[in-house]
Amino acid sequence: MTNTVALVAVGVGSTAQSGRALLDGDRRRLVIGLFAALVGGTIGAALLLVTPAEAFEALVPFLVAIAAIALLVQPVLRRWATSHAERPWIFILGLMMICIYGGYFGAGAGIMILALMLVVTSEPLWRAALSKSVFLGVANAVAAVGFMIFGPVDWWAALAMAIGCLLGGWCGPPVVKRLPAGPLRIVVGLCGLGLAVWLAVA
Repeated sequence: MTNTVALVAVGVGSTAQSGRALLDGDRRRLVIGLFAALVGGTIGAALLLVTPAEAFEALVPFLVAIAAIALLVQPVLRRWATSHAERPWIFILGLMMICIYGGYFGAGAGIMILALMLVVTSEPLWRAALSKSVFLGVANAVAAVGFMIFGPVDWWAALAMAIGCLLGGWCGPPVVKRLPAGPLRIVVGLCGLGLAVWLAVA
């Protein structure tokens, strides 16, 4: 719960730094995505308040690993996706499910959203990364409200983490935009696999 409260700062930093760039893209998808994130975060927070997070922990490494592999083979998956009829509902449903997970547990949710966007939309990596931060920021914010009211939050720890998250959210978008997309995608995918292994053995 403390982590979720702190992670709100990532979305705040990213939106303050580069949020206007999202308005230059598909605004309809942005609005629907924000709504899906809001609903997903609410459901995830409610689930965490009534069920223990340990009930979901066994699945987390596999979910993170799947998202990481999807990033590594993203060009192949995107070609396959674009060869079929466009199905916007896949993005909406996928985003909502990930945000439910994000509000409930959270580890690796950013990699999952990044993989989803790079496979089922035509967004470039930098815009997908920015969208990921904004969508997760909304999901975390609505979950954090519930946790602040009903759950235990270590406020000093949350503040310390939030400062780092805010700086990362502010600095991240312009850095990602300037880095080569292909190598960066591979690095993120490999880091995701590392995270999956760590979650499995931790």
